[in-house]
Amino acid sequence: MKPKIIIIAGPTAVGKTDISIKLAHMLDTEIISADSMQIYKRMDIGSAKISPEEMSGVPHHMIDIIEPWESFSVADFKEQSEKIISSMIQHNKIPLIVGGTGLYIDSLICNYNFTDANKDENYRLYLENLANEKGAEYIFHMLQAVDFEASLKIHKNNVKRVIRALEVYKLTGKPFSQFEIDESAKYDIPYDVLYFVLTMKREALYNRINYRVDKMLELGLIEEVKQLKSFNCNADMQSMKGIGYKEILYYLDDKYTLEEAIESIKKGSRNYAKRQLTWFRKDSRVHWIEKENFRSDNDILTYMINLIKK
Repeated sequence: MKPKIIIIAGPTAVGKTDISIKLAHMLDTEIISADSMQIYKRMDIGSAKISPEEMSGVPHHMIDIIEPWESFSVADFKEQSEKIISSMIQHNKIPLIVGGTGLYIDSLICNYNFTDANKDENYRLYLENLANEKGAEYIFHMLQAVDFEASLKIHKNNVKRVIRALEVYKLTGKPFSQFEIDESAKYDIPYDVLYFVLTMKREALYNRINYRVDKMLELGLIEEVKQLKSFNCNADMQSMKGIGYKEILYYLDDKYTLEEAIESIKKGSRNYAKRQLTWFRKDSRVHWIEKENFRSDNDILTYMINLIKK
């Protein structure tokens, strides 16, 4: 039998942390974070990073592993996380992967190859500068010219993904689309995956997002970004492109008023939540958990445990 791994995903602010901690205690296991912002040290408030108190004694992996000025790829996440998964399985623990970064999750539970091409930092920087100077559509047209199939799958505003596809083409001479496999083999992986996605009615979710943003500001988001600036962190860095960080940077650089920055964070977070849900809907293995259909978190946990035991 294949070893089990459990995924708890969902949009930002839906309440993944509380349920994952309770489930980890019930299963006597550990959590691997699948969050592309919580990997960074010094970035706690804006990433809604789980605190040591909230961990409630549950070991967490893939949090605070690099500095904000260091680069980190999906391939890096996959490589490091798979070592942790292997160790947990050897110790008879069911790996519990929790987060909202769909690409990180897919790197572990879909049969994609993220490592066939090495990195070309200079070319990537060139493309990033080109995108900043001429716009996302310009480099998207570059991708259309060399890999039209990939351009059909990647949104033109997903600059990071467009750049990666162009980088792969430059390094290998092959289209990015060739590194993705056909649908029939997509889920041919060495794990038995139980994939849960939490969701709730849009109005309730948006209220939670708005509240979370207000709370971040109360907790000192502006001071956190000021400290990052003191380490020479800037808007060109991967880490500082995260929602909440880039807007406060713009405020500190007098490009936004504080009110504009706050509204932009809230709007960006709401749009991100929509994109997350769209991503998760692509996976046929997902067990959708509409929180309004359950009386409490305990009922959700009972539902999960019953599926896990099958």
